[in-house]
Formats: sequence, structure tokens, C-alpha cells
Amino acid sequence: FTSVKLSSLRRHLKTHSDEKRHACHLCPKAFRTATLLHNHVNTHTGNKPHKCSECDTAFVTRGELSRHRRYKHTLEKPFKCTICEYSSVEASKMRRHVRSHTGERPYPCGLCSYASKDAYKLKRHMLTHTGEKRYECYICQARFTQSGTMKIHMLQKHGENVPKHQCPHCSTCLSRKSDLGVHLRNLHSYMAEAVKCQDCEAAFHERYAFLQHRKTHRNEKRFKCAQCSCTYNQ
Repeated sequence: FTSVKLSSLRRHLKTHSDEKRHACHLCPKAFRTATLLHNHVNTHTGNKPHKCSECDTAFVTRGELSRHRRYKHTLEKPFKCTICEYSSVEASKMRRHVRSHTGERPYPCGLCSYASKDAYKLKRHMLTHTGEKRYECYICQARFTQSGTMKIHMLQKHGENVPKHQCPHCSTCLSRKSDLGVHLRNLHSYMAEAVKCQDCEAAFHERYAFLQHRKTHRNEKRFKCAQCSCTYNQ
């Protein structure tokens, strides 16, 4: 990170600190900066000072307002991938997308060999260890650890009146046509620059084919100890 302003650098440095000096007077939470605390207090009071100039919606933070405008009004996607044609409304989604090219998985599970490219998927994975089933089918009250598993259950068990949109390239079945469009763009669109596997010489112009190929390396034990015969997959 670089900046021409010393104040910006100081503000950035706080993101690397665990110190949370700004405590909420309404709940036990604390925050690194006064701005984060102010935004949090607004969630208690219901105050939404950032109003959209094009509709009646208002938001707690300026960032939420910016995302809203891009999604609903300007349709702008300012964050563009330098490897393929993907572009995004949000910087966080772009960072997550880039990891699909690099293979980076910075969020490891402390209980098994699983590692994720984003924090949300790691939290979802941890439910497989705890056994917690937070998602309940509103028709038959069956419970599931993941929302995706519940959606599949809804389609398979209660989907007589739910429209099904089958992907023409894989077994994925989605209830909304818009979701199918997103699925096709993210997984089956042609990428001019091939994505290379970090474990072998294979390269792919389609993300779905790349992800399927990566599964073939999942249980490989490529790392051999120089002192004995033990091998590991990490």
C-alpha cells in the first residue's frame, strides 16, 4: 500500500492492528477506527445517513451506497481482471476471483487439510466439523449444514412447481434463469488466456474444466519427506 497522504497511510496501518480502542456503548463490540464504530452504532439506532439520489433507498455506510448504485443504477464494474475478461462491482469479489487463477487458498481449516480462497467458504466448511445445521426447509423442516444443500433438497423433493433451468454444459440445475446466466458466465464462458494448473502442465480456457481438473489433485501426496518415506498432500 502506498499513499501521498500520511493520514491515509496511518488509516491503512490500522487494518493490520488487532487493537480495538473504539468500544460500542450499546453492545460488547469494539472497533479499530472511529468510523467503523460510527457505522456500527448506526445499525443500532437505524440511522441511514447515505441516501441514494436515484431512488428512496438509504444506507448505513458510503460503501453500501456505492455498491447499491453500481448494482441497481450505473451497472458499472470498475474492478477488472488482468488475466481474463471477468469484471466485478466489488473489490472483494475481484480478489476472490483472482485466486481462481493463482490457486491461492489463504484460509486453511485447523481441523483438516481443507483450505479456501475466501473466509465465507471456510466458515461454511467448519459446519461440517461442528455438525450444526442452520438451514431449515420451510416445507418439511429438514435441516442442512449448507444453504446450497438445502436448495438442492428443495428442487429435488419439493420442486414440482419450481421452474428448473438445467445447465447445458454440466449437471447443475438452478431455480432462476438469472442464476443460470451467472453460472454460465462464471464457469463456462471462454477465457482468451488459458488458466494453468499449478500442479501439472494442464491448461484450460474454461473455469469449470479447470475446477474439475483440480479435483484430480485433491488427494495427491506430492510432498515427500527427505528423511523418511512419509508423503503429504500439503
